[in-house]
Amino acid sequence: MNALHSLLKMVVAQQADELRLGVERAPLVLTGGVPTNLTLAETGERVLRQMLGPLLSPEAEASLARGEVFRAAHDAGDGFGVYDVHFLPRPNRASGFDVRLTNARHQAADPPVRATSTVTNTGAASERTAPEPASAQPRTGEPARWLPRSVSGALEALLARAAALNASDIHVRQGEAAFARVDGKLSLLESGAHDIRELLGSASEGATALSSADLALDSPSAGRLRLHTFLVGGLPALAVRRLPPEIPALSALGFPNELKDLATLPNGLVLLTGPAGSGKSTTAAALCQELIRQRSVMLLTLEDPVEYVFDTRHTNSIVRQRQIGTDVPDFVSGLRDALREDPDVLLIGEMRDAESISLALTAAETGHLVFATLHSRSAGSAIDRIIDAYPPLRQQQLRVQLSESLRAVIAQRLLPHARGSGRVLALEVLRRNSAVANLIREGKTPQLVSAIQSSRKEGMVLLERSLADLCHSGMLEERHAFAAANDQDSLMEYLRARNKA
Repeated sequence: MNALHSLLKMVVAQQADELRLGVERAPLVLTGGVPTNLTLAETGERVLRQMLGPLLSPEAEASLARGEVFRAAHDAGDGFGVYDVHFLPRPNRASGFDVRLTNARHQAADPPVRATSTVTNTGAASERTAPEPASAQPRTGEPARWLPRSVSGALEALLARAAALNASDIHVRQGEAAFARVDGKLSLLESGAHDIRELLGSASEGATALSSADLALDSPSAGRLRLHTFLVGGLPALAVRRLPPEIPALSALGFPNELKDLATLPNGLVLLTGPAGSGKSTTAAALCQELIRQRSVMLLTLEDPVEYVFDTRHTNSIVRQRQIGTDVPDFVSGLRDALREDPDVLLIGEMRDAESISLALTAAETGHLVFATLHSRSAGSAIDRIIDAYPPLRQQQLRVQLSESLRAVIAQRLLPHARGSGRVLALEVLRRNSAVANLIREGKTPQLVSAIQSSRKEGMVLLERSLADLCHSGMLEERHAFAAANDQDSLMEYLRARNKA
């Protein structure tokens, strides 16, 4: 019941108390009877039955056939909670049935009843209920629930100290000191024992009840934040990523000017890769901000969580940002929906599995421009990771698709600046040409290194050459360059060539 658990995760993330499902109806998440403003697709009967699985027992089916309500309980496990389940027949049986899952902790009132009859059915009480009240319809003008929550006073004090140090990240575990990452290095931010619930404030119940949760916040002193809670040894912990107040320009990130043309591509797939913390999301946002500034497009994003807010002032573009777990259950559902929402450009926070990869490639093949992030160390390993997500019998088909739809791969690193403060950007850039397309199609990804080396005039650059150039300019120490290189022998050759020149 993974699909059902994805919806219950949304209930927990929203700190809501009820989930309503129905045949040919869109799922609703409610708090105190008031629906959250979500955009979810209607559920057909076959899909709903698959989603409910063993919950839709023979006893429940028999009660629905008699026009009776069947009541049961469901322990979702994994921190999702225990739910009272009501299967509700509709007056016209041909129209299907409804299901309500109410979080037992909230002790929400039963739905209004028109006439009640108790029936002995394996110990379950059954009720005949009235049609769904009008208050169940979403309120117009209600703000989307993913918008940033307010920051508690305790967390704000910690953020202010981090902002003064220009820290990129903050790390705290329950009862321990707080640490900050400044220019890639960890240092003590504030000693003493910190209380995670106090730091999270009003968001603590929904966040720390799960093994992990993501929130987007705005801080007066530290700007926009991405906050992640998780459990370590049974204790809640917190990781906070500070984001720039505005999406930076590509030139401010240290990108060469020739990469700006990626924002003018009519279609295809552009991959942003690199290890965690290498700035992939920032690069993707900068490219899309440049794109909506230059062109008139509909940009649709799928993010977990939404990090940057795009500026559409003085543009003729539309931006629709959808958060996973709030506006849509998962990336796969969001990508399926996206193809019916008339986007010109898609920004995918991460391609996580074979299905999301397949849908992203389909979007790129059908005339959309797709930007997506992926965790990999090099352009070649990004290609391999996509292909290896599929069973061997399908891999050749994927190679063909990828060879035709791929436009560029940017693999990047953020490394400490030689002067001791700030960081510098090192890049590997792969662009599609006929040679690159043939190597991908034939499964010869190790030879992509040679293709990049021989295509510098086409805007391609190997990571080791980028590292050597930074060392030569005095912006990067060689020890950091060798730690980041994929091929240290190749880096040594570039450094020797630079020294001779």
